[in-house]
Amino acid sequence: MNVTITDNGTNIVATLEGRLDTVSAAKFEQDVKNLKEYADREIILNCEKLEYISSSGLRQFLSLHKETNAKGGKIIIEHINDELRNVFTITGFYALFNIRA
Repeated sequence: MNVTITDNGTNIVATLEGRLDTVSAAKFEQDVKNLKEYADREIILNCEKLEYISSSGLRQFLSLHKETNAKGGKIIIEHINDELRNVFTITGFYALFNIRA
């Protein structure tokens, strides 16, 4: 799991690559802590290269979502594949997050 965080001036973009599973969740949790510093802004999670997400990964997404809502920010998830879209639909996350194609 690799996360690249960039600030384009308007918002923060976190590009996720690989598998976000139980093994990689600890590293991702550290990356999410860095993102929480920007919780008052718009954070885009670019999932174009994210292959898989487990319940541990969903928990991290939810944690980031709660933090940004509390501080007036916003999470936008972009470019999810069909498998991730299915997981987000089944878990109710699709209705919780702002997801762009």
